[in-house]
Amino acid sequence: MAASRTVFIAGAGIGGLTASLALAAKGFRVVILEKAERLEEVGAGLQLSPNASRILVDLDVRDALAGRAVTPEAISLMSARSGGEVIRLPLGEAATAAAGAPYWVVHRVDLQAALQAKVREHHDIELRLGCQFEDLATHAKGLTVVSRAAMSRQQDLALALIGADGIWSSVRQHLFPHLQPQFSGLIAWRGTLEATQLPREYASRRVQLWMGPNAHLVAYPIAGARQINMVAVVPGTWNRPGWSAPADGNELKNIFGSPTWPGPARMMIGAVDGWKKFALFTLPEGNEWTKGAIALLGDAAHAMLPFAAQGAGMAIEDAAVLAKCLSEAAGDNGAGIPAALQRYAQARRARVARVQRTARRNGMIYHLAGPMALARDLAIKAMGAKQILARQDWIYQWRV
Repeated sequence: MAASRTVFIAGAGIGGLTASLALAAKGFRVVILEKAERLEEVGAGLQLSPNASRILVDLDVRDALAGRAVTPEAISLMSARSGGEVIRLPLGEAATAAAGAPYWVVHRVDLQAALQAKVREHHDIELRLGCQFEDLATHAKGLTVVSRAAMSRQQDLALALIGADGIWSSVRQHLFPHLQPQFSGLIAWRGTLEATQLPREYASRRVQLWMGPNAHLVAYPIAGARQINMVAVVPGTWNRPGWSAPADGNELKNIFGSPTWPGPARMMIGAVDGWKKFALFTLPEGNEWTKGAIALLGDAAHAMLPFAAQGAGMAIEDAAVLAKCLSEAAGDNGAGIPAALQRYAQARRARVARVQRTARRNGMIYHLAGPMALARDLAIKAMGAKQILARQDWIYQWRV
């Protein structure tokens, strides 16, 4: 395979698939290496604010998500201290019109399937399942990317290699072995249930964020509002391999017990039959993202806490900026690729770091207790919905 205009991507997650479509739209040939034999659900729901959804719309993914993505009518900030809603932030069609793109909540597997369907349709994208990145070599013609499928090894010439292979990135480990994920001390419990299992008030088309002492709970509709995605975040320890494991729901029921947590929150937790828990790992701000013709994207570069609902969004933004920067250097036989990847990293670094800091701050605010929780609730009410939403403009209004 010739290196000319061929970009390899390690990882067929949300970021990798989006990057492949964005690069193909700029005239590149793309090969995606994915070690899994088939793409399966990891996690559950995602929130995609307009900064991310407008990129997916531009890549013609909207129709593939029809009937699956949900546009919530509002975000309800709920307080365990008061037992109910502190404020409701309107979204819906009015917010979509104002932002020029929708706010979507969607099952991760539905988004991945929609992206994969678009990838399959594109003659300039090759998706190699059951094939993982193994090694690389740099030379005058670009890169030689070594991949492995079962017992077979293959070598291909490439213009660039993009590591979109998640927080435990093999590409990052190859480039920067000193950069290791750090456990945050928090565990996210994830589960889903049928919407019909909850009273209508708690199964409506809105995002519920319950804030409480040292923990918080998020619930929102997915799968065309037929299911409810639940995420409970609590402190914990992690002493096992990997970052996810099956979980005992009784443990979570005890954590969210009365009298600290009100009946509605406990009711929603009790309605979930099967939980899985995920250790929340992050990468520090300011680490290296590129080296020569190789770059990192999404969690491989900047894994963050999920408390700004921007993990997937930042990966999608990365993909669009990466494609733009590479397209500007595509006419010089690859000589400008390293500089283009450096421009990509420079363009993304400050924004991503600000989102990382916002997520950490949000987590602290959500978990306040006692008088501080009362002060938080009063401050939210005093600010009002319009001002709170305006504080998100720097995220939602972003464009490539």
